[in-house]
Amino acid sequence: MYRQYGGIRACSGTTDIFIYPGFKFNVIDGLITNFHLPRSTLLMLVSAFAGLEKTRELYRIAVEKKYRFYSFGDAMLLLP
Repeated sequence: MYRQYGGIRACSGTTDIFIYPGFKFNVIDGLITNFHLPRSTLLMLVSAFAGLEKTRELYRIAVEKKYRFYSFGDAMLLLP
């Protein structure tokens, strides 16, 4: 509703369950997250924020460096 009201405020209504790559984020400037398993909904959020190709590159590096892909594993900071 940020786009509709020009700011953050309480509201009610319908929403899509997913945020897909290409979504324009208006409220956040960065995202801290762990490395999610392939085909997870949280990976969709990361891809929407960072872009699909950038996300693939980050995950390629993470696999190469043997980062851990679980909740208590390694994390990443995504900035535009």
